[in-house]
Amino acid sequence: MKKLKNEAKLLKEAIRVGMIFAEQRGAVEFEETDTAKEKAEYIYRLLVHDNLIQPLAKAEESDVNMKHKLALWMSRQLPKDHPLLK
Repeated sequence: MKKLKNEAKLLKEAIRVGMIFAEQRGAVEFEETDTAKEKAEYIYRLLVHDNLIQPLAKAEESDVNMKHKLALWMSRQLPKDHPLLK
């Protein structure tokens, strides 16, 4: 797994966008007390359920890998000239 440039910032943006997506879809209402780890896992599972990203193999499911998948997903959603991709 190759680390992305600006992966932490991409993950933060993926969680922000994923929260909006999940709430607009009516799948969940996030609470102030939800941790970033909980949000990331829920968003990952929702995107897999909706076939927007490929699921990780069961043996590879971990917080680090889920967060990496979310960062990859976000990097593919942004325009090529976006500052996070430079």
